[in-house]
Amino acid sequence: MPKAAPPTQRTPGARHVSLVALPDAVVSTLAGIYDVMNARSLMGTPSDSVRAPFQVEIVGEATGPLTLASGVPMPVQRAIADIDSTDIVIVPSVLLRDGGWALGRYPALVAWIQRMHARGAVLCSACSGIFLLAETGLFDGKDATVHFGYARDFAEAHPRVPIHPERVLVISGGREELISSGASTTWHDMVLYLVARFAGATDAQELARMYALQWHQDGLTPYITFEGKSDHGDAEIEAAQRWLAQHFSVASPVEEMIKRSKLAERTFKRRFTAATGVAPIAYVQRLRIEDAKRRLERTDASVDEISWRVGYEDAAFFRRLFKRTTGMAPGAYRKRFRIPEFARP
Repeated sequence: MPKAAPPTQRTPGARHVSLVALPDAVVSTLAGIYDVMNARSLMGTPSDSVRAPFQVEIVGEATGPLTLASGVPMPVQRAIADIDSTDIVIVPSVLLRDGGWALGRYPALVAWIQRMHARGAVLCSACSGIFLLAETGLFDGKDATVHFGYARDFAEAHPRVPIHPERVLVISGGREELISSGASTTWHDMVLYLVARFAGATDAQELARMYALQWHQDGLTPYITFEGKSDHGDAEIEAAQRWLAQHFSVASPVEEMIKRSKLAERTFKRRFTAATGVAPIAYVQRLRIEDAKRRLERTDASVDEISWRVGYEDAAFFRRLFKRTTGMAPGAYRKRFRIPEFARP
């Protein structure tokens, strides 16, 4: 763990990185970013005669040990009151507990981040760290990303920020100074991007090799599990959703739902779309694709057999739909997400 340190002068030529520690932060992201961005200083590299591109400090409202959301104490090396300027501010992942994100708990941090931005700093969030950054108002009307599991909470907390949870990395702002990374370990992509941008592609490639980091070039869509909205209050549509969850593979499921509901076709489709945010046929397709994903992950069944079992006789159509929905072909998805042979019981 890094130790609290007295004020030090900046390393000549290195960009100063302020890694924000707050009680809601997750230790894995904060510590991971610290180590990877400090790689050259910590252990050297094959070209360690070249200066370290970053000087990374863990900063917070006060110096000393700070217990993070994980229950692990993290030493804060520098108080934000002692930092007049910095080149890069990074807010790591934060843990949302019951009740979601409560606005206004960190006014001093928010005001400091606003000042740093006004003085030229690049602002970065890892995963759910965007919840804090968005309180500055600097992301209003600017595209951003967040962990897909927190997308609904974020939209409620910050409705003026367009959010794209399927994207790995979003770079916004007139100076490309507003950077957000998506779910969990996409902070790897953010760090590699920062290294490539400020130190060069060679350094980024060297860092990726050292830590065996990979860019999430397929995006995050393959990782997202579809969950139909059910808290809409339309009992008729909720009943149809419950039936569909067990019978999505039957022939003509939309027509069957309409018959069971005893609503007029146009009325049913209008109410279903308004309640769930998804048209009935698209909802069916998402359920079928989710079931196909589980079968690809957990069985040896062929793609043609899986296509038939989830409700598609035309395997070619199923393959096209699967790739359009997940961003990956079925075979590639199986290779990515199936537990390898050596790890199976």
